[in-house]
Amino acid sequence: MTTNPLETNALINRHRGRIPNTPLGSSTVAFLLGGVFASGLYTFVSDIYQPSHWLTYQLGFFIAAWAFFHWAEFAVTAGWNLEKCSVDSYLLENGPMYHIANGAALLEYLISLYFFPSFKSWPYVSQIGILMVIVGQTLRSSAMIHASTSFSHTVAFHKRDSHKLVTDGIYSWFRHPSYAGFYYWALGTQLVLQNPVTFILFTMLLWHFFYHRTREEERLLVKFFGDEYINYRRRVGTMIPFVP
Repeated sequence: MTTNPLETNALINRHRGRIPNTPLGSSTVAFLLGGVFASGLYTFVSDIYQPSHWLTYQLGFFIAAWAFFHWAEFAVTAGWNLEKCSVDSYLLENGPMYHIANGAALLEYLISLYFFPSFKSWPYVSQIGILMVIVGQTLRSSAMIHASTSFSHTVAFHKRDSHKLVTDGIYSWFRHPSYAGFYYWALGTQLVLQNPVTFILFTMLLWHFFYHRTREEERLLVKFFGDEYINYRRRVGTMIPFVP
């Protein structure tokens, strides 16, 4: 039995989302994300050359970074981990809390821009945020590419024959580089927007999520790889504050 190269049904990890898991569904999502990215990039560049009160470079960068992140999740999975690739790989159905958090970030930005525009007038804060977003995105995508078929968006409860413990490359510096990448990417977006409230909110939520996620995942990795993983864990940290 041959497999259509455009098929989006993953061989591993069943499709769980509501977006149709078809080439048409995937191409539609990619088209929409591309449109959002282009709009954000246009806003970012336009505000640099012709400043606008509402369509700011901060807002434009946030929108473009969000769209690129979700497109890159699918693109990297399709390119280096095809057996797990489906429409779910866009990570657009991350749960209501994810969308509430991003909605709250936009709401805080717009409200504070209207009532307290001076709160958004610290360019160095946004520049640091832009750098964090770029570094975080690069770190996460690099981790996914380097781990290849050993990477999974969901916790693997059973060890497959092809599952290898990756400890070289970016994994020799970060024990969970994809998590660290997203952590700094997400906090960077809030620095770009200069949102003090959602920056604190994101910090708390992400710490809680990654602390418990890494504990569960590492329990399974010790089960899969034994002393090999225990020794690796002793050598390499997560590089996420207060996540041992």
